[in-house]
This record gives sequence, C-alpha cells and structure tokens, in this order.
Amino acid sequence: MITLFAYSKKGIETARRIGEALSGELRFYTAERLSGDGFLPLPKPSAPLYEEAFGASEALVFVSSCGIAVRCVAPFVKSKTTDPAVIAVDETGRFAVSLLSGHLGGANELTERIAEAIGAVPVVTTATDRNGRFSVDSWAKTQGYEISDMGAAKAVSAAVLEGEVPLKSDLPITGELPAGLKIGEGVTGIFITYRTEEPFNRTLRLIPKCVTLGIGCRRGATKEAIENAVNTVLEEKGIDPRAVKSAASIDLKKDEAGLLGFCRERGLPISFYSAEELAAVKGDFTPSDFVKSVTGVDNVCERAALMGADELIIRKTAQGGVTVAAALEKTEVRFE
Repeated sequence: MITLFAYSKKGIETARRIGEALSGELRFYTAERLSGDGFLPLPKPSAPLYEEAFGASEALVFVSSCGIAVRCVAPFVKSKTTDPAVIAVDETGRFAVSLLSGHLGGANELTERIAEAIGAVPVVTTATDRNGRFSVDSWAKTQGYEISDMGAAKAVSAAVLEGEVPLKSDLPITGELPAGLKIGEGVTGIFITYRTEEPFNRTLRLIPKCVTLGIGCRRGATKEAIENAVNTVLEEKGIDPRAVKSAASIDLKKDEAGLLGFCRERGLPISFYSAEELAAVKGDFTPSDFVKSVTGVDNVCERAALMGADELIIRKTAQGGVTVAAALEKTEVRFE
C-alpha cells in the first residue's frame, strides 16, 4: 500500500496526478475541510494516523514541503531495513524528493517514477547514486538477496565511494562489473554466497535463495526434531539458513504435521514427490534397503533435494529420526 498526503487544493491535484501513475492499493488523506472524492479526512490529532501509515505502508508520499514530511514521520523512524520509503513532492509538482529509505525501501526508484510521470525534477541525494557508483543494498534488494550485516553494508558503501571493493562469488558472474567493484582481494569486500564463510577482514555476504532441502523423517516426527536436525546439519556444513528457498520430500510425508509445521514456520514452500518420481532422479545416492522397503525408493532426502536443484551439496545426514540433504540451484549473478 502507498499512502499519499496532501494539504491544499493544489496539493490534491498533484496527488491525483501521482496516483494515476502508481499501481496497487493507494490511500489518500487531506485536511478535513478538503476531504471527499477519494480523499479521507486527516483526524485530529493526526500523529496516530501517521504512525499507523508508517508501519503499514510500503511508501508514504507527502505532497508538501520536506519539513512537513520530516516532522510527520520523525517520531517513527527506526531502521533502514524496516522503514518505508518516504517521498516529498512540492504541491506544484516541480520537485520530487527522496527523503527516507532510498535503497532498501525503494524511495529512489519511486521518486524517479513519480518525477517522470508528472514532469518533476527527481532529487536523489544518496552518495552512491550521485557519484554513479555501485549501490550494494539497492542491488541486493532487486536480486532478492539477503544482506548478512547492515553494518558491513554501510562499510562497503563507504569503501565504494573511495575506490574499488573486492568481490567474490560462489555463483558464476556474467557481464561486466559495475563501477566500484573488482574481482580480487582486499580488507572490506563482498561475498555472494550460500555459505557462512567470510573471506575478507570485513565481509558483507549477499545471500541468494538457491538451496533446496530434502527431508525424510520417521512417522510422527515433531516440528522441533525436524528443526533441530536441519539447524544442526546446516551449521555443521557451513550453509546459511537464509539461503534455503524450499523443501521437498516423498508424498508419503505430505500429512506429517511436524514437517508441515516446520516449513510453515520457516516460510518454506514444500513439494512432495512419488516414489516413482524420486527413483527417476539421476545421480549417485546413499542407498538404504530399509528406506526402500518402507517408501519404495532407496533414498528420499537426497533425491528430493535434487528434484528442484542441480548439485548435491549436503549428502544424507541423520539426526534424531530425521534425514536431511541439500542441493544447490545453479543461478548466475547479473549486474546489468
């Protein structure tokens, strides 16, 4: 949801023009004396509404001075990882200013879009953008990568402005590197990886979701037992849990409450496959006569992991009645 605020008749006209260029759920507010025709009245006092909008909106657009916008949101600002985009557009529509959460919140991008739509001048002041340098947090967001440490991200952004930051990757890189990055060694660097290793003195890990878990379990295995097994295996093998994108198992387990509960709590989609489908997967697996006698296939977790991926990176590991394997989906890193 995007929430727009206007405080004059001219501001309402500009807010309507902005709204025509935006998609998704929009909510408009103005002074009570000007409300109606799609604009809700601002209550008195208005601070609770600004607080609610700040927490519930992807972006807040103030058709007002920057000062009004700043005063309205200042009490609720917490972190660049959670704050919404905040943009101020003067009531004549001449300037659109990115005020808050320019990169992770998407304010810079939205400011550019609004400015183009209404013929305004976009005002973006983040240093990497102004200097034409690589913006690591903005790029990570567009790729869907997790940022390991916002402190390290800040250090990398500062280093990019001073020179070239070294980059390493567990995934193949295609195309040219953007300004500010180089392949090589250094003190502060970026590592694109699904692992927990940190090769630089100050390492910013960018974590793609590219790992599929294959899980097998005894009948009635609890959510806690599955969680403990997965956590233990990932930690022992140095795989960051944030790299996990999905889980898979045999269809005999589709009603297992513990397995379903674990995936639901982690926000992981899970796929179930028949014994015939799993048996058709090509590869070198860890066979078990007992598993085959119960399920009809010699290995569940390794085969299930490879159903949605390309390379087995954790072989079958048993832990408390649960078996875990993991496979890597081969993806490329693109900067274009």
